[in-house]
Amino acid sequence: MALNLSPTQIAFNARGDGKFNLPFQEQINFFRQKLNLPTEAYDDILKAAHDRAFVVAGATKADLLNDLREAVDKAIADGKSIHWFRKEFAAIVQKQGWEGWTGSDTQAGRDWRTRVIYNTNIMSSYSAGRYAQLTDPDLLKARPYWKYIHNDTVANPRPLHLSWNGKVLHHSDPWWKVHYPPNGWGCRCRVTAVRASEFKGDKAPNDGTYTKTDREGVTHTVPKGIDYGWDYAPGASRTTPLKDLIDQKLIRFPAEIGAGMWQALKPALAMETQLQWTTTLSEWLGSAQKGRSAVVGAIAPKTLSWLRQEQQLSPASAEIAIREGLLRGEKQTRHDKKGDGLLEAEWRRLPDIVGNPERILFDVESGKLLYIVAAADAGIKLAVEFDYLKKGDPMINMIVSGFRQATTTIDERIRGGLYKEVK
Repeated sequence: MALNLSPTQIAFNARGDGKFNLPFQEQINFFRQKLNLPTEAYDDILKAAHDRAFVVAGATKADLLNDLREAVDKAIADGKSIHWFRKEFAAIVQKQGWEGWTGSDTQAGRDWRTRVIYNTNIMSSYSAGRYAQLTDPDLLKARPYWKYIHNDTVANPRPLHLSWNGKVLHHSDPWWKVHYPPNGWGCRCRVTAVRASEFKGDKAPNDGTYTKTDREGVTHTVPKGIDYGWDYAPGASRTTPLKDLIDQKLIRFPAEIGAGMWQALKPALAMETQLQWTTTLSEWLGSAQKGRSAVVGAIAPKTLSWLRQEQQLSPASAEIAIREGLLRGEKQTRHDKKGDGLLEAEWRRLPDIVGNPERILFDVESGKLLYIVAAADAGIKLAVEFDYLKKGDPMINMIVSGFRQATTTIDERIRGGLYKEVK
């Protein structure tokens, strides 16, 4: 029960090279519900997305991520020291042939990189586990206020973190949504629950903001005292659908990274994607609004490879999206040549069509891909035509038509060289 837990469950020395001593179940559970996510850089995934995804910047291979995840899991669940983690990390890097990772060129760099991975995962999972405890209804009833506590063992304390030490605010105060620790790289601040009697009328601090421009030229406003990307409460978004957190990143990832990411997450994303698409389709068909789009899948890595090797075509990204206008009877491509449009019930199958096709065909005439599945009617296939070269506004890979076509017609087109089988 959260009421009986010690407020100090983690101890570090002044350098941050200490041992994580007392893991607890909420912390372990939080980490183990994450899904591996390939990323190129540390800011590919920010803020609440970390509640659902395990990432190591620059680690894109599934086997590499699995090994790193197992090492971090042991560090959390078994209280392993950073010295143990460094040995494991070195063995994993050698085994997987991971080269060129940030920090690899010097001993100081290797020490820094392993410390960042180790401390970040331990502190964020600790804070998320504590968040689960602090939001327990029984504890909230008994101790509805939270107190910010600065860790005095930090060698170089952040002045604003020191100024927040001892600050008591109601758990529902919006300040916690952004300032719940950790609030940056190496931050070891924490929060504890207190009774109403400890509240002395404190007001949420307002220390101003600063701006940060990311690699894509987008400017972000961040509260002072918080490192870029850390202005969120770890654990507060652990139930947010992962698909919501990655759709926009998928659009901006290079195709190879995005395809690998979706493939790795496909089992976990399948139900979320289908449920969201069912809701989205109903909203679109019942609304007069225009211009919306939705991501329903991604190009598979082997399809991407086939396009590059066989057709010398290189999609910029991997998302498979659809515009709502297509479902309202707006112009689709060449139905007169290909067949009748899909019925509403068939459009509801869209995530499964692009995610689990019986066949993928390359249309030689148009240069587009066709994702094919069986229809309910004998001898009929459902086909979704996909343009993967980012045209229009917004610049997103789009499905351009959906139609029903006889199996015999498809076979004739393959024999006639109009369709090619994507292997």
